[in-house]
Amino acid sequence: IMVLPRDGLKDHLGNPVSYDRVYYIGENDFYIPRGADGAYMRFADAGESYADTLEVMNGLIPSHVVFNGRVGALTGDQALEAEQGENVLFVHSQANRDSRPHLIGGAWAIWVLGKAASSTTCRNAIWETWV
Repeated sequence: IMVLPRDGLKDHLGNPVSYDRVYYIGENDFYIPRGADGAYMRFADAGESYADTLEVMNGLIPSHVVFNGRVGALTGDQALEAEQGENVLFVHSQANRDSRPHLIGGAWAIWVLGKAASSTTCRNAIWETWV
């Protein structure tokens, strides 16, 4: 969930930021336990999988990483498109790891770590490389 500030997003000078499109990119980690043979384990129900799943999760190494919940969710007919000259707000979230999507094109403002109160322009900041 993203809650925008009551008076909208502002740039580093306090001016309102406007955008033509908004895209949400949710980066999801899945932790599926493997058996001794290396195959993914199957369980009758979620309760039965708890101990094995918890062990994998505690290792913080996901078995699968996908965007918006499934493989291919942002490609083909679901590709995120914009017209030249449009301003697009990308909202990216990743709960468990430091992750930064790399956008094609320029960025005009970034709210580092989602802190809407502290935007910066990218032209004068190192964040352009790490969007």
